[in-house]
Amino acid sequence: MKKSIIIIGLFLITLAASAQRDALYSQFMFNKLVINPAYSGSRDVLTMTLLNRYQWVGFGDGAPRTLTFSAHTPLRNEKVAIGMYVYADQTGPFTDIGFMGNYAYRVRLLSGILSFGLQAGFNQVNVDWDAVQMRDGDDPTILNRPKNKIQPDANFGIYYYTKSYYMGVSSKQLFESQYGKVDFENGLSTYSTLARHFYGIAGAAVPLSENIVFRPGFMLKYTQNAPLNMDLNASFLFNNLIWLGASYRTNRNAITNKNALVFMVELNLGENWRLGYSYDTYLTEMKTYQQGSHEIMISHDLNLFAPRLITPRYF
Repeated sequence: MKKSIIIIGLFLITLAASAQRDALYSQFMFNKLVINPAYSGSRDVLTMTLLNRYQWVGFGDGAPRTLTFSAHTPLRNEKVAIGMYVYADQTGPFTDIGFMGNYAYRVRLLSGILSFGLQAGFNQVNVDWDAVQMRDGDDPTILNRPKNKIQPDANFGIYYYTKSYYMGVSSKQLFESQYGKVDFENGLSTYSTLARHFYGIAGAAVPLSENIVFRPGFMLKYTQNAPLNMDLNASFLFNNLIWLGASYRTNRNAITNKNALVFMVELNLGENWRLGYSYDTYLTEMKTYQQGSHEIMISHDLNLFAPRLITPRYF
């Protein structure tokens, strides 16, 4: 019961403030499309990725769960790439679902490719109010149950990459759509909006020997009126078969401080399949209430344009 109260309490607070609810991914470096739409087509093949995240294992039935499927590919006109992703993010009585379609335009610049990407689609935040138990039965927020509705959304990004490194910036929730509006009898209203998120990413691939590649990287995430969050990560590729790596992530907001250490592994199953797994362990008081977070990723590459030369892809 105590855990359920904590979950519900954390999310009811967001109904009166700008919502900082972008889903969390530990393996974002393997699937950057959910962060930056300009990443579309950068692997030069049709890439399809399914990712399932189970957060705060042992916390209770309301622990966060995130399921995401994405696909992106260049077209015969190599300057154009398209893609999409769908997601469902559930925490307690809250379920956030959405779909984003993707378009990217790419130009050659120096030794790499500069890409501009735009995503447009919709999301809907659903609340199962029957699952919310409040001590104060006449709470106006509960009595006036906010209506669930579909909202438009858009994201924009710029991404530059070569064979050896990449960098990019992006912004999500450009429309800052409103959701969770409650109208009271006195004519007043309260509501929440989806806060605009800004991302910066960069990384490199450094061959250390014929059989070992070192890949460092980082991600910065900023939302207005919230601390800057950071992810520092590094991994090693052995014999072009297995990636072993770790990340240190800060995840601060107005309510909690959930710094984490992440361990991850990715297997290259032949030329077309990848399987990834990550485990998060928290470095704050959160660790006393749960047994970490698990994330599983499976990805498949399909070369739609057989004559096109495909070089090793480290990103």
